[in-house]
Amino acid sequence: MSVTVRIPSPLRPLTGGAGTVECAPGTVGAIIDELDANHPGFKERVTQDGELRRFVNVFVAGQDVRFESGIQTDVADGQEVTILPAVAGG
Repeated sequence: MSVTVRIPSPLRPLTGGAGTVECAPGTVGAIIDELDANHPGFKERVTQDGELRRFVNVFVAGQDVRFESGIQTDVADGQEVTILPAVAGG
């Protein structure tokens, strides 16, 4: 009973280089809390004041959580969560 979380390259040092991590089903917020418990520093990199940072996008089963329930979006067993920081440049 788990969900797969895809970890972007900039956050992989926190997960020991792992590109995917398994977490328990729950809300996006609960998954971020679990990631932070197992990989300290994760939460502060993706959230601020209890919400996703402005330039961090999270997708559950391909759907942007900002158009769902945000950090309270439910993630069911077997679904995939993708964390995707925005890339800037010119």
